[in-house]
Amino acid sequence: MNSQLRSCFTKEGLAFTRTKRLTILVLIVFGWAILGPLLIRGLGVLMDSMGQIYDELGMDITGMTDLLAANVSTGVVSAMSDLTTTGLIAFLILMNSFAGGEQKKRSIMIPKTAGLRNFPYLFPKYIIFPLTALVLAIIAGFIAWGISYLVFDFNDVSASNVLLGGTLAGVSIMFYITIHLTLGTATGKAGMSSAVIIIASLLLPNLFAAMGSELIYNPFTLNMIAASIIPDINAGFFTANEIIMTVVITFAIMIVLFFIALFAQNAKRIDNRGNEIKL
Repeated sequence: MNSQLRSCFTKEGLAFTRTKRLTILVLIVFGWAILGPLLIRGLGVLMDSMGQIYDELGMDITGMTDLLAANVSTGVVSAMSDLTTTGLIAFLILMNSFAGGEQKKRSIMIPKTAGLRNFPYLFPKYIIFPLTALVLAIIAGFIAWGISYLVFDFNDVSASNVLLGGTLAGVSIMFYITIHLTLGTATGKAGMSSAVIIIASLLLPNLFAAMGSELIYNPFTLNMIAASIIPDINAGFFTANEIIMTVVITFAIMIVLFFIALFAQNAKRIDNRGNEIKL
């Protein structure tokens, strides 16, 4: 690793940690991993306490309350769903300054004129931030499993399912982060990029599901696959080859996105005009 690339890794890592963005992400991700199962279980307790009111209305909610108290998978799936929605939004927003935001502030003007090459500028971003998302997602999955084990009655989740579900959820977030990095660094408009990716992440998986398309081999539906395979009863719903091919396709697209961002950086020029330099 040459000195310029090493310096860029150090710069991105220090910027991620010293600005407290990593701390905020950890609190959000792990917070939802804890709160997700507790909220589901709390809803079941609340509905059970209001059973007399529902009886007077002629509504039998026994089956619903039993379901909300029964399976550990209910809590883990809830946490994974929160992670790939609320957690993803937090990732995208907190990464704005790394996904082209520094270009808008012209803070890379001096490094560029001093000889900063585009590959060292981009490559650490595509390593540090997606891998952070993957690690946090896996840890969050096991935290959610532990909390769910304490508050639900029946453990229908194995450690291998939690690991696989957390990994797929992490890869799903990695995919969206990579798109954000590519769009943001290519355009220099990180806010616009995060807004587009947030809308896409909320709409596209449901759109594909509503169209009846296969979830497998589709990077945009990885979050749904991650949630569906967590219960032991669904462990064989997708074959190992199907899951592996979906992950391979997703990583292949992420690699292509990196080279698109690199090409865009090589092709464009930074606007140095103006009297005021904002650092």
